[in-house]
Amino acid sequence: MLDAFPPYKPGKAPSGGGHKLSSNESPYGPLPSVAEAIATAGLSVHRYPDNLAAGLTTAIADRFKVPEEHIAVGPGSVGVLKQLFDAVCDPGAEVIYAWRSFEAYPPFADLVGATSVRVPLAGEAHDLEAMARAITPGTRMILVCNPNNPTSTAVGGPRLTRFLDAVPGDCLVVLDEAYREYVRDSGVTDGIDLYRDRPNVTVLRTFSKAYGLAGLRVGFLIGHPPVAAAVRKTMLTFSVSTIAQTAAIASLGAEAELLERVETVVRERDRVRAALLADGWAVPPSEANFVWLRLGEHTAAFAAACDAAGISVRPFPGEGARVSIGTPEANDALLAVARSFPHRS
Repeated sequence: MLDAFPPYKPGKAPSGGGHKLSSNESPYGPLPSVAEAIATAGLSVHRYPDNLAAGLTTAIADRFKVPEEHIAVGPGSVGVLKQLFDAVCDPGAEVIYAWRSFEAYPPFADLVGATSVRVPLAGEAHDLEAMARAITPGTRMILVCNPNNPTSTAVGGPRLTRFLDAVPGDCLVVLDEAYREYVRDSGVTDGIDLYRDRPNVTVLRTFSKAYGLAGLRVGFLIGHPPVAAAVRKTMLTFSVSTIAQTAAIASLGAEAELLERVETVVRERDRVRAALLADGWAVPPSEANFVWLRLGEHTAAFAAACDAAGISVRPFPGEGARVSIGTPEANDALLAVARSFPHRS
């Protein structure tokens, strides 16, 4: 049976130790204060971690001004998402999401026997009106990846609130906001503001991207108590390590300094997009730490050209390539390949 489920394919490493722009990681390592906290926590790895992540839960509650019982943690936001599928979806339940969107959605739905309802993107962004029309009495959960991975676009404002208001109260809406820290469009509403008076709305966040802790695997959910409690019940025991919890707490404490790095990535993102547009590429506005190139049949050739230059990108065969924002050196190398590539998107 499992032979029918394709495994997740992580972003490949670059050839010859070049520039990895395939996994949406931060190009920066942990801050010195966070690295020190990690080293100290490493001395206690002979003990099991706090399964309830009490200290981290308190830190998240303080940072986002939410009650602790509204929080559940897990091994990255993708781990929490898997916990959500396990908690919410019975076999045959319908799960609506845009496509293309985060590639973990289809296998997670398949593994719990749910029915995926994929709604095509419109102009590289969520078609919220079409998603609302796709709701049936069998719809159990709706996923809104915002900003969307891999197309980098974000939705918000009245369109998003109208959509949320149109969803039945017994259908859970998950705002998957792994890249929220990179959003600069003031019209893109923070999901945590939206969830507060909507019991059927929950928000996913991660420490993997802006906080630079991808290798430690820690993320969290903010939702109302019935949802958060159900997700805590489906967490694999001890799945968030002591080191991960400690690093996340330290990162929240150093957030102002960390967000300075985020601003550097945002400036590079805008520079890269502007250069690509100037060279004739069609690049949607990005609110994430990556850009999207709609290449169609030329996707594989572009990925190969990047690989030959020591750059790894994330190709989606027949559709396009997602390119993470790295260091200025890495971004300049990417722009050089794109400039010489004969097929503009």
